[in-house]
Amino acid sequence: MTMSKTAVIVLAAGLGTRMKSKLPKVMHPLAGRPMISHLMETVEGLDPENVCVVVGDFMDSVSEAVSPFPTAVQSERLGTAHAVLSAREIIGDFDGDVLVIFGADPLITLSTLEQLLDVRSQGAAVAVLGFRPDDPGLYGRLIEDENGNLEAIVEAKDATDEQLEIDLCNSGVMAIDGKVLWSLLDRVGNDNAKGEYYLTDIIGLARADGLTCAVWEGDADELIGIDSRADLAEAEAILQDRLRFEAMAGGVTMTDPTTVFLSYDTVIGPDVSIGPNVFFGSGVSIGEGATINAFCHLEGAIVHPGASVGPFARLRPGTNLGEAAKIGNFVEIKNAVIEPAAKISHLSYIGDAEVGAGANIGAGTITCNYDGFFKSKTVIGKGAFIGSNTALVAPVTIGEGAVVGAGSTLSKDVDADALGLTRASYRQVDGWAKTNRERKSAEKTKKNK
Repeated sequence: MTMSKTAVIVLAAGLGTRMKSKLPKVMHPLAGRPMISHLMETVEGLDPENVCVVVGDFMDSVSEAVSPFPTAVQSERLGTAHAVLSAREIIGDFDGDVLVIFGADPLITLSTLEQLLDVRSQGAAVAVLGFRPDDPGLYGRLIEDENGNLEAIVEAKDATDEQLEIDLCNSGVMAIDGKVLWSLLDRVGNDNAKGEYYLTDIIGLARADGLTCAVWEGDADELIGIDSRADLAEAEAILQDRLRFEAMAGGVTMTDPTTVFLSYDTVIGPDVSIGPNVFFGSGVSIGEGATINAFCHLEGAIVHPGASVGPFARLRPGTNLGEAAKIGNFVEIKNAVIEPAAKISHLSYIGDAEVGAGANIGAGTITCNYDGFFKSKTVIGKGAFIGSNTALVAPVTIGEGAVVGAGSTLSKDVDADALGLTRASYRQVDGWAKTNRERKSAEKTKKNK
């Protein structure tokens, strides 16, 4: 690998008109974060001397997303060469490699960029990253000479029938010798149908100067480019496959991997088992040996080793599930600490709460944490037992080892080892059901007549 200094120019000024969105194209999310953030993480891996991200006017959200890297504004979108020139003031005269990449290529890997830089360091003035898509279509073709050097980039609309048979295409990504970058760009013209300044024209200019240009072929899956919602969905599928593969390589079992969706920051320990149709939002950590059953949704949650979740459970932000704790079907947890071996087995909502170790929460239990103005906390002590169909009106504390009778609505604290319940006195009216049926039946018959 080359030890040359590296500067990186990221072109991110595209409006993404085919996305049909007010959101800048590079801010559309993949695996839970903007696509540009994926790319900038890869850029950081190069340990570059200098970085400039080229944005358009009124793209403050992009500038914030790439911070602390500096940005340059391309007010007029006059082509890719013009976009690179917009970074001139920040990059300056650079004695090293200048890597030009696109914000809409978030799947490109560090290894691919390093290989391209290595090719450039072997004497080429410009090294272009090529790829072979399933459908070359409108991609520019890379024309090589008999020695394998890059001779030209021919746009599909200008290519001959013979050139269109070439399946090696231009990704747009280039590594350029910083010593010649600006002199080449200064000579790029706009004598073309669109009146734009194309970065690809520097190949012809370099060749005319007697300089060598080279090609490195990358993986097509890394270079699909995202210009539409369909492209975004395709990129998401590729990225999800990567994330699943990494998880399974780390010792995670997935019953049906294609139905598990992960976020960029999902952390899953070894010997975790994940059922079908599970969604991980951002900020989720799953400890060793935990089980996430089918049809669960987790976001901003910590699941400690040996815990079990679901099926059909939802862990919302702020959930901290202790070791060997159990969250069963149709249970929702929000901003709550569930201590080790506690059980909330079914049909419950526990929000803004602490549930002590070994406590058992019966079906249909609700912590009433919001009064329309303020959130309040429920504390359930170690080893407490909460009967089914109970409403705990916060703020309220259930002491250690206490029992709450089924069907209770409690707004007062229950002492440790005490029984707390609210239940109306039983009343029986003999014969009422029979009399009621006869009366209603007679009314119905009369109405039908």
